[in-house]
Amino acid sequence: MSTTAATLTLPAARRPARPKREKVTPGRILNAEWIKFRPLRSSWLTLAAAIAAMIGIGAVIGYTSSTATWSDLGPEMTAASSPLQGFFLAQLFIGVLFVIGEYGTGMIRSTFQAVPRRWPVLGAKPVVFGAVALVTMMFASFAAFFAGQVFLGPDGHGSSLADPGVLRAVAGTGVYLTLIGILGGALGWILRSTASALAALLGMLMILPLLVGFLPGSVGDTVTQYLPSEAGEALATSLEQPGLLASGAGLAVLALWVAGALAVGLAMVRRRDA
Repeated sequence: MSTTAATLTLPAARRPARPKREKVTPGRILNAEWIKFRPLRSSWLTLAAAIAAMIGIGAVIGYTSSTATWSDLGPEMTAASSPLQGFFLAQLFIGVLFVIGEYGTGMIRSTFQAVPRRWPVLGAKPVVFGAVALVTMMFASFAAFFAGQVFLGPDGHGSSLADPGVLRAVAGTGVYLTLIGILGGALGWILRSTASALAALLGMLMILPLLVGFLPGSVGDTVTQYLPSEAGEALATSLEQPGLLASGAGLAVLALWVAGALAVGLAMVRRRDA
């Protein structure tokens, strides 16, 4: 009897078992994204830079305000949320932090082979990144606030988290930075280029408000309130300013921007990376 014939007549119990294919589940996709994110040194360095920017600028603002004549300072510098102004710089560090590296290394092909459907991947990445960013940016926000109080407290100009609007502003800053990070990631999915995504994010946060401000009459002021930067600032300040939305409305507007960008990113990925 030939070897081939013998193999065909082997009992089922002695035949080589086929490798079992694990079912793709949301939990496994999330775990895979965390495994890919965790060893990326550049991501942790970028997060560290964002934390350092928040704490460092908070300390500098606290020291500068404590050594200046208090009555000569503007409301932004005397507000309880003034040490949180480091978010203007931190948002640039955290803005484009995930997704892009996979296109550069080609890992995105392996990801889509393992998970043929696109929306679970696009859903898992923001969840993993958002969880990491929320924890780290909340820490950075509270640390920046207390760094400022180190200098402001002894002069009698310090603030407490129990003061009106302070806890909301400190926590809101962490939420704002997290959402900006997810927004930057969505732009990365759309543009597939770190440089292009960062340029688009900078334009959206810094240039677009200036351009909208040139609209005639009160139109510019009205539209500006609904831009991501202005909606986010409503979360990160303890001041009540007439040109800003209420904090709850600002959060809703910013969340809509993020959801819209993710929806466009999903559509682009499904069409382009099929």
